Amino acid sequence: MIPDLGYISLLLAFVTAIYAAVAAWYGKSHDDERWVMSARNATIAVLPLVFLSAALLVTSIVRNDFSVEYVWRVSSIEMPTYLKFTSLWGGQAGSLLFWNLLLATFTAAAMFRKWREQKELMPYALIVISLTQIFFLGISAFVENPFTRLAMVPADGNGLNPLLRHPGMIIHPPMLYLGFTGFVIPYTFAIAALMAGKVDDSWIKTTRRWTLVAWLFLSMGLVLGGRWAYDVLGWGGYWGWDPVENASLMPWLAGTAFLHSVMIQEKRNMFKMWNMFLVILTYSLVVYGTFIVRSGVISSVHSFAQSAIGPLFFGFIAFMFVFSVYWVNKRRDMLATKNRLNSLLSREAAFLYNNFLILAILAVVFFLTNYPILSELVTGEKGFVGPPVYEQALGPLFLLLVLLMGVAPLTMWYRSSLKRLGKAILWPIVAATVTVVVLIVFNIRNWAALLGFWAVVFSTILTLVEFWKGTSARMKRGESLPIAFSNLLARNRRRYGGYWIHMGVLVMAIGIIGVEVYQEETQIRLDSGESVSIGRYEMVFNEVTRYPGPDDLLITEANVDVFDNGRFVKTLTPRTELYTRTGQPMTIPDIRGTIAEDFYVILVNWEPTSANQATFRIFLNPLVNWIWAGGIIFVLGTLIAAWPDKQKVAVVSRSRRVAVGAAD
Repeated sequence: MIPDLGYISLLLAFVTAIYAAVAAWYGKSHDDERWVMSARNATIAVLPLVFLSAALLVTSIVRNDFSVEYVWRVSSIEMPTYLKFTSLWGGQAGSLLFWNLLLATFTAAAMFRKWREQKELMPYALIVISLTQIFFLGISAFVENPFTRLAMVPADGNGLNPLLRHPGMIIHPPMLYLGFTGFVIPYTFAIAALMAGKVDDSWIKTTRRWTLVAWLFLSMGLVLGGRWAYDVLGWGGYWGWDPVENASLMPWLAGTAFLHSVMIQEKRNMFKMWNMFLVILTYSLVVYGTFIVRSGVISSVHSFAQSAIGPLFFGFIAFMFVFSVYWVNKRRDMLATKNRLNSLLSREAAFLYNNFLILAILAVVFFLTNYPILSELVTGEKGFVGPPVYEQALGPLFLLLVLLMGVAPLTMWYRSSLKRLGKAILWPIVAATVTVVVLIVFNIRNWAALLGFWAVVFSTILTLVEFWKGTSARMKRGESLPIAFSNLLARNRRRYGGYWIHMGVLVMAIGIIGVEVYQEETQIRLDSGESVSIGRYEMVFNEVTRYPGPDDLLITEANVDVFDNGRFVKTLTPRTELYTRTGQPMTIPDIRGTIAEDFYVILVNWEPTSANQATFRIFLNPLVNWIWAGGIIFVLGTLIAAWPDKQKVAVVSRSRRVAVGAAD
C-alpha cells in the first residue's frame, strides 16, 4: 500500500508539472493572470507531492519492505537506521527521486520569493522550469521507477554499496545535488528574460544569491567528494580526474566564470550575450553531468550501473540547448552592448581574461573526459586518459589563473595605469622571489613546485594587501583593528567575501603542489615485527586480526606502529572490509596527519601464515591537509559573499511597508 501511494504521488507531481507549463503558457498568451497564478500554485504544489513520494520510499526502506526492488537493492535488515535514510540517494532510482525533491524545493522557494519582484518574467519562468521538472519527474515515474515491485519477495536485501557507507558520502551527494538543482534557477530566469524581451541586469540581481548558494553547495560537494576519495578509495589521493568527478567540476567551472562575468554587466552594462552563453552552458553541463553519472556511458568508480536513460538525457540536453539558442538569437539585437573595453589593462579586461582561462580549463576537461567516447566513434575502441595527461595540460592554465587572482583586484574600471600596476606588484614579486630562494636553500629544487609556490606567494601577498588597505582606512577613522576588519567584511561582503574565496583557493593550491610534486609511495610485504622506512618515518608491522563487524561485515585489521625520526608517534589500524552478502570488498586506510604531511597506510593483502605476513601500501603526502583547510576558508568566503547586506534588507523591508501602506 505504501509503495503504491508513493508512486501515485509521483505521478500526480508529474501531471501537476505539465499543468503548470500549459497554464502558464495559456495565461500569458491570453493575458489572463488567473491562469498564471494557477500555474504558480501548481509549481509550488509539486514540492509536497514529491516530498510525500520520497517520504514513502524512505518509509518502505526503514520498514524493510523488500517487495520493492529498490529497497532490496540498497538496504538490508541489519543495516543501521541512519544508513537506511541515506539509502534514498544510494541507487539510481532513489537518487533521481531525491534530485526531483531538491529541484522542487528550489522551484517553490523561487516562486514564493520572487513573484512580485519579477512579475513580468514569472509566466515564462514557470514554463522554463516546468520543462525541467517534467523531464526529471517523467524519468522517475516511467523509466527509473523507485517503487517497482519484485515478483518474489526476498527474505533480506543486498545492503547499501560499501563505498556509500562513509560519512562523507552521506553528505557529499546532497551537496552536489543541491548545487546542480540550484543552478536551474538562474538559467530559468535568464531564459525567461529573453522570452519576455527584458534583458537588462534585473534577472541577474534576482538570481545572484541563488547562483551563489548553488555554487557554494557544489563547491562543498567537490571538497567533500575529494575527502571521501582520500578516506575510502584507498589509492592515496583526493582527485583522480574520474569522469564523474569531472562531471561535477565542469558546471562548477562554468558557474565560476558566470559569477565573475555578471559583475561586468552590473557595473558597465557589458557582456550581456556572454553572460547568457555562460548561464546556458552551466545549465547544460548540469544536465550533462547528471547524464554521465546515470547513463554509464563512461566507466567510473562513482557512476551508477548501465542504464537506458542515456538517450533520453541526450535528447533533453539537445532540446533545451536548441530552445535556449533560439531565444538568444531572437534577442541578439537587444543583447548587443554599446559599451566596449576601453583598455586591455582594466578591471573589465581582467574579468574577461579570467573567463577565458576558466573556459580553457573547462574545454580541456570536457575533451579529455569524453575522449573514450570520441575515440570509440573514430577508431572503434575506447581510449583511456590518465591523470598525468590532465595535469600536464591543465598545469600552465591553473598557474596563470593563480597569478591573475592576485593582479586582477589591482586593476581599475575603464583603464589602469601600467606604471601604477607595476609599482603595486614590485614588492610582492620581490617577496615571492625571496621565498623561492629560501626554498632552494632548504633543498626544494623541483622547478614546477618552485614556480607554483612563487605564484601562490605572489597572489597571497597581493590579496592580503587588499585586506590591509581596507582595514587601515577604517582604522584611521578611530576603529580598532578587530572592529575595522569585521566592519570591512560586513560593509563590503561581496568584494571581501570574494577575496576570502581567493585565499581559500591559494591555501588549497599549496596543498595541491605539495601532494602532486612531493608525494612518496612504496608497497611492501612484511612479516610480523618487520619494519619499512619512507621519508623520515619508520613503520613496524605488529599483527593482523580478523573479526565480524555489524550487518554482514567481515573486518581484517592490521596493527602498525609509526615512528618519526625514531620517536613513536601513533599506532595505526588500516583495514579491509568484506561485505559477505554481496562479496564487495572495501579498503579503509589509516592516517597519521599533521599540518605538514600525512603518513597514509593501506592494508593491501593479508596472508594468514605462521609468519603472519601482510602487504602494505604506504604514502607520504606533504601538505595535503592544506587542501581541506583551504576548502574551509573557501566555504566561509562564499558564505560572507552570499550573506544578505543589512542595509539592503532594511531598505527592501521599508519599501515593502510603504507599498503595503499605499495599497491600504
